[in-house]
Amino acid sequence: MDNKVIVIIIAIVVVAVGAYFLLGSGSNEVTIGYLPSDHDAALFVADAQGQYKANGINTKLVQFNNGGDLMTAMASGDVDVGYVGITPVLSSIANGVPVKVISAAQTEGSGIVVAKDSGINSVSDLNGKKIATPGESSIQHMLLTYYLKQNGMSLSDLKISSMKVPSMNDALKTGKIDGMITFEPYVSIAEKNGAKVFVDSSEIIPDHPCCVVVASDKFIDEHPNETQTILDIHENATNYINNNTDEAASLLPSDIVSDVEVEKVAMSGFPFISGLNDTYKQKVMDFMKLEVDLGVLKKPLSEDEIFYQSS
Repeated sequence: MDNKVIVIIIAIVVVAVGAYFLLGSGSNEVTIGYLPSDHDAALFVADAQGQYKANGINTKLVQFNNGGDLMTAMASGDVDVGYVGITPVLSSIANGVPVKVISAAQTEGSGIVVAKDSGINSVSDLNGKKIATPGESSIQHMLLTYYLKQNGMSLSDLKISSMKVPSMNDALKTGKIDGMITFEPYVSIAEKNGAKVFVDSSEIIPDHPCCVVVASDKFIDEHPNETQTILDIHENATNYINNNTDEAASLLPSDIVSDVEVEKVAMSGFPFISGLNDTYKQKVMDFMKLEVDLGVLKKPLSEDEIFYQSS
């Protein structure tokens, strides 16, 4: 073979290999969206323990204010995988966003909290009060809607405002709001600060689905092995949490956990789960029907539209 040809071939190989190492890490990066909540503890534990890196997955974790914002990012292709509430997921799927629920994450874990001196002691006392929610697309907003309806009231009876969850406790302490429906650990933080847990979400709808793990159809189709690995990691981290709750609490990000002792109590108050068994799927379908009845969803969805089917 001509020496010039050999030199050219070597040069092409060198450039190709260089491009692979320079660009490959970016193309192999998995962007995972999450909310500032301990509902996403499996993600935080797995990340802190280096489980993704150990399995060859390069992750970029991105925090969002609420589930609606996270799902918007998934719709635009900016997020591959998300830890997010089931309500914004169902709404997104109904609106044509190509995503699937690939695993459960936890159930329950929210609550209506009121200021100690708010005068709210019964459902009727909520009338005319200023109540904050994480936003209309959130599962907490849906739970409040359902709770009021069950008690002969509606959102129009209250003064509802959307607010970033980490800001709610300060607003409650300073009297800007009378109450809030929020997720953990902010329920427990508020209680420690002297607020009153008026109703736990487990009382509104016992064992209701809350946060799930979702992935875009594009990511699932193009990265089936990585999808399965992420599911395995999620299951491992979930098992660790359930067997080592106190230790897991210390692994959560400091911007979410301001008090590890409070976090230990919060995380022991609701179940962490993984997988998609038939029982869990039915709970999601029942929850979905409630959303249709409330007008949160315009039409029912099928299981095939909602859930990932592993091969």
